[in-house]
Amino acid sequence: MLKLYEFSTSGNCYKIRLLLTQLEIPFERIEIDITKGESRTPEFLQKNPNGKIPTLEIEPGKYLSESNAILFYLSEGTKFLPSDKWEKAQVMQWLFFEQYSHEPYIATSRYWISILGKAEEYQAEIKHKQPEGYAALNVMEKHLENNQFFVGNTYTIADICLFAYTHVAHEGGFNLNQFPAIQNWIERVKNQPLYRSILS
Repeated sequence: MLKLYEFSTSGNCYKIRLLLTQLEIPFERIEIDITKGESRTPEFLQKNPNGKIPTLEIEPGKYLSESNAILFYLSEGTKFLPSDKWEKAQVMQWLFFEQYSHEPYIATSRYWISILGKAEEYQAEIKHKQPEGYAALNVMEKHLENNQFFVGNTYTIADICLFAYTHVAHEGGFNLNQFPAIQNWIERVKNQPLYRSILS
């Protein structure tokens, strides 16, 4: 059975749980509390030298890290990753966008505010993150004004990776009320078969 080493409130870990559930692949969850340094222990660093979660144990001693690389690995050959070369490249485009232009601003703010509960301590940093976070949301909004999903108008891992932190962006101080296309897309994702929430 696959083993998912995760910090359960992390959107990056949620991505993997959501896809595995929708693929109907059984997996074992192993909680790693990053706030207590549990991803930096010698034991965990043997699994992932970068000391981060999620890490997926595919078979004994075989580990894969980086959430979007895990999504790509699990979705290959399934309906969640297009077989068409152009559409597959578009999926990758959104995966890179999420990690470079979206997650560093929206996810980090959420971590400081809602996970650590240190909004006042990180007030200056959170304010600094706002313009770039809203810029990413604007890119998404513009795309979704004319598309049901991010690639090929069908639900793929591009949607899963962007949904994970976008639907809880308010927990990082971002107001989604000004993004109606994103809000409608969030509801479409939640209505997908075998959907599970970030809290489950």
